[in-house]
Amino acid sequence: MDAFSVSLADGLSERDLNAGKVLKIAGTFAAFQFFMPLAGWVIVHTAAERFEKLQIFIPWIALALLLYIGGKMLLEGIRENRPDAGGADASDQETKTSSLTASDLIVQGIATSIDALSVGFTIATYTILTALASSAIIGIVTLFICIAGLHIGRKIGTRLAGKASVLGGVILIAIGFEIWVKGLFF
Repeated sequence: MDAFSVSLADGLSERDLNAGKVLKIAGTFAAFQFFMPLAGWVIVHTAAERFEKLQIFIPWIALALLLYIGGKMLLEGIRENRPDAGGADASDQETKTSSLTASDLIVQGIATSIDALSVGFTIATYTILTALASSAIIGIVTLFICIAGLHIGRKIGTRLAGKASVLGGVILIAIGFEIWVKGLFF
C-alpha cells in the first residue's frame, strides 16, 4: 500500500505520464517489492544476527528518504505556483515534462520496500523456490496496484493542475511518517 500511495503521488506530479513511464515507475516499485523479501530470506540464511541490530533503523531510513523526495516535490510545486521573476510564462511550465528522476524513483522504491525485508524473515523457513514464488506474487500485485495508483493520481492531478506537486509531496511526507510510526510503535 505504501507503493500504491507513492504511485498515486507520482501520478499527481508527472505531466507526461505515458504507458512507458507508467511501466517504468510501477515496474521499479514491483522490482523492489520482489527483491526485498528475497534479500531478507538471504539475510536470515547468512547473517541474521548481524542484521537484527540494524532493523531498528529501517523506519528512520524510510522516513528520511520519503522526507527528501516529498520535500523536493513540495518545494518544486510551491516554486511552480509562484509568479516567476525570470519571465517564464504558463506555456513554459506546461512544456516541462517531469520532476521524477531515475534517482528519485530508486529512492522511492527503496523507501517503500525496505520494510519488505522483514517479510524475508518470515519466509525464512521456505525453500528457495517457494520464497521466489512468494516474492513474485508480491511483485506482480505491486505492479498492478502501482499502475492503478499512477492512473488515479494522473486523473486527479489533471484536475488539480498546479497544486498536484504540492499534494504529492505532502502525501510522500505523510507516508514517511506513517512508516516511521508503525516501525517504532507497532
